[in-house]
Formats: sequence, structure tokens, C-alpha cells
Amino acid sequence: MEGFNLTTYQTQLGITFNDETLLQMALTHRSFVNEHVTEDIEDNERLEFLGDAILDFVTANMLYRRFPTMTEGEMTRLRAALVRTEALAQFAADVNLGEALRMGKGESNTGGRKRDNNLASGFEALVGAIFLDQGLEAVREFVIPHLTELQKDVMEEAINKDPRSQFQEWAQAQFSITPTYRTINSSGPEHDKRFTVGVFVGRYAITDGQGRSKRAAAQDAARNALTLREIDGFEATIQPELAEISEA
Repeated sequence: MEGFNLTTYQTQLGITFNDETLLQMALTHRSFVNEHVTEDIEDNERLEFLGDAILDFVTANMLYRRFPTMTEGEMTRLRAALVRTEALAQFAADVNLGEALRMGKGESNTGGRKRDNNLASGFEALVGAIFLDQGLEAVREFVIPHLTELQKDVMEEAINKDPRSQFQEWAQAQFSITPTYRTINSSGPEHDKRFTVGVFVGRYAITDGQGRSKRAAAQDAARNALTLREIDGFEATIQPELAEISEA
């Protein structure tokens, strides 16, 4: 936002820029430039282009070195999952980038600071700025912790069949019912939201899961349900009720 303290934000990032104008450019949304046409301001779109390519390279290099037996197709799917818009938007929220963006009033007033596309593009631009200011190693130090944290959540989904698909197949085979997912709770500040999502088969609440997005929480709930199925054999308990639903 206009007047945002760049020094404070660099402290939050854990990065001190040699050239602060690069950081300011990375944080400048096109809508801000459009509302300040008489000023010599450049938006972050060129930095976004650069950061996108660098993120692809850093992610591919990480996967190549970390998983020596992984096939090209598996690495491609996993990389795509790690750098998709939703993932980059979460990385941006982790560093409070939405509040740091210089954005036009119209865009800001319509929820632009929380819009996934804006956050993802801003994160790519930030990566581009870090690269130009401090080089590839600084980018790696900044990005790899984010990628590593997300990696566990997306591994099953990107390479194997994800937990929701596995649980859906099982529930349909056992009861001819597709599981449903409902958000039970959310907590924490906007940049660090935690969601609890419950998984239901018919009217029966199976279990719940937690995650930093509703999607991640639903995957966790399905994963927990699969574990319960293996340990407790809960299908025997819910079979009568579900049979009634199926016949209704």
C-alpha cells in the first residue's frame, strides 16, 4: 500500500535489499500505476515474468536433486503442483505480501489484496527482484523453505492418487455414496489461516482434518479417514445407517 514501510517489510522478509527500488517495483501492482499516470512508476509485470522462470528452475533443480529415482513425468507433475497459483498465493500470504502491495484504490477496495492471482504474481515479482539484487542463492534460501513445507501435502496428489480420490472410490464401492466435505472452523489472521474440514459419508461424520487452505484440510480429512478405515474398520459401524440412505 502507498506509504508502506519498506524497511519494516524487509525485516519481516529477512532480506535487506541493496537496491530498494527493485523491492518497490516488485510490490507495485499495475492498478497503482494506472492511478498515478503522471508519475514515473513501473509495475511489477516484468519482474513477475523473470520470477516465474526462476521459480520453475529452482523447483526443478530441488526435485532433481532430492528425488534421484523420480521420473520426468512425476517431477513435472510435482513441480506444477508446487508452483501453481494457489500455492504461490499461500507463499505470498505467509510473508504478508498482500498488505505490502502498492495497489490502486479500486483494485484494493474490491478485494485485490486477497486475490490469488495478485498474490501469486506479486510473489513471482518478489522472487525476480531478489534474484536481480542478490543472485540465485538468495532466491534459493528464500524459496526452498516454502516449497519444502508444501511438498508433503502435494506429493500424494501430484504423483499418486490423492487421498480424496482414494476415499471417494472406497466409499462409492462400499456404500454407493460420494463423501462430502464441510468447513467446520477457521482461525488465525488472514496471512496464516488454519481451516478444519470434516468429511461425511451420508449423514455420518467420519473425521476431520486441518490445513492452511480448505483444500489442504479436506485432503487431510480424507487421509485421516483412510487411516481410520484401516485401523478401526468403521464401515461396519456405519453400514446400517448408510444402507438406509442408499435405499431412500
